[in-house]
Amino acid sequence: MLIHPDRLFPVEPTVRAVAQRLYRAVQDLPIVSPHGHTDPRWYAQNEPFPDPATLFVIPDHYIFRMLYSQGVSLEDLGVPTRDGSPVERDARKIWRRFAFHYHLFRGTPTRAWLDHTFATLFGFTERLSPKTADDYFDRIDAALRTPEFRPRALFERFRIEVIATTESPLDPLKSHEMIRQSGWKGRVITAYRPDPVIDPDFEGFRDNLVSFGEITGCDTLSWDGYLEAHRKRRAFFRGYGATSTDHGHPTARTADLPRAEAEALFRKVSTGAVSVDEAELFRAQMLTEMAAMSVEDGMVMQVHPGSFRNHNNTVFSRFGRDMGADIPSQTDYVRALKPLLDRFGNERNFTLIVFTLDETSYSRELAPLAGHYPALKLGPAWWFFDAPEGMRRFRELTTETAGFYNTVGFNDDTRAYLSIPARHDVARRVDCAFLANLVTGHRLDEDEAHEVAHDLAYRLAKEAYKL
Repeated sequence: MLIHPDRLFPVEPTVRAVAQRLYRAVQDLPIVSPHGHTDPRWYAQNEPFPDPATLFVIPDHYIFRMLYSQGVSLEDLGVPTRDGSPVERDARKIWRRFAFHYHLFRGTPTRAWLDHTFATLFGFTERLSPKTADDYFDRIDAALRTPEFRPRALFERFRIEVIATTESPLDPLKSHEMIRQSGWKGRVITAYRPDPVIDPDFEGFRDNLVSFGEITGCDTLSWDGYLEAHRKRRAFFRGYGATSTDHGHPTARTADLPRAEAEALFRKVSTGAVSVDEAELFRAQMLTEMAAMSVEDGMVMQVHPGSFRNHNNTVFSRFGRDMGADIPSQTDYVRALKPLLDRFGNERNFTLIVFTLDETSYSRELAPLAGHYPALKLGPAWWFFDAPEGMRRFRELTTETAGFYNTVGFNDDTRAYLSIPARHDVARRVDCAFLANLVTGHRLDEDEAHEVAHDLAYRLAKEAYKL
């Protein structure tokens, strides 16, 4: 078998039996995916995926970052360059190169997701390798040409109840409008990701502010007009189903400046004459401003701090953003979030979901904060930690202080559409294994464990994101 039916379950037979029972009760629950990065054009246009390499390799930084670390050039993997210079176009060659290096993924979550996908969707029983590369390519390529493998059919096959894509305020949401006009009943919503017009270090920030004004009809070079533009776009996004905002900042720092100081800071930021410290202060202020708007309009707020984004300058300059070089850094939450929590942490109609790349902060900072403030919830999986070991450590480090119900279940953060069921399956298995240990250790009754397993797999995410 390519995948074992008891993968990720405890080895001890008694504990494994409990995990199996818990898992059987949740394995077929619908998927709620409130934090996705899939392309809304897939659902709008519903066209066949081009070929296995374009589907699995070229867009997935989990895959090409590993190969790049072993000396494989991104050009040889077909990753498009910013200037349009030539890259490999032969999909079969790209796939063979991927298969030749498949051993690099041994023991990684990426390998688990891929093997799950290959086995459950395409029926493979033999591992991907140079020997099987062409058979894999031909069978996957043939399947992708059938109606059953078009995006909307897969959406239904995966039992996706709702999925949120993530768009910039500058995005006209044309794909979401196409979905609406098509009459298809699949629930694909958007999420408001304002980084391009909030982060002064974002490339083209000044031009983005101008475009922001053109789209909204607001004077986005004035403080009041800029804030009003956000309110307008948030309302526009809500019209396309958005229930959340999403913020990817280098740190978790928040600020609550007096109006005059905030306005003066914005004048500096909007002219481009801004220092590193001023840029960070502006991002901090804008997290608090976004929280204030969430209190007004009810949108859930997600914060993803602690990533040194685009760390590899050479790769960034040649290929652009999100090329696998976003590196975790140590992150402070206790002091950083205090200005925002001082204003809104006790609001019961406000939800702030905090993610982290700094595992050491789980038990020391995040769990105690979430275990106290009504507004604060923990997002359990993101990037490097949406792996079995990371998921298990998350439960171990947070449950003792925050419990299960100050977390928001499982959030898959993926650009790889076909890996969504695999990621949810891994999370459900890990949570059931964790709960089985509590049951056999006589810390939790099995009927309670069944309820918690259901909540972690389905209910908590749905309720936290108001879906």
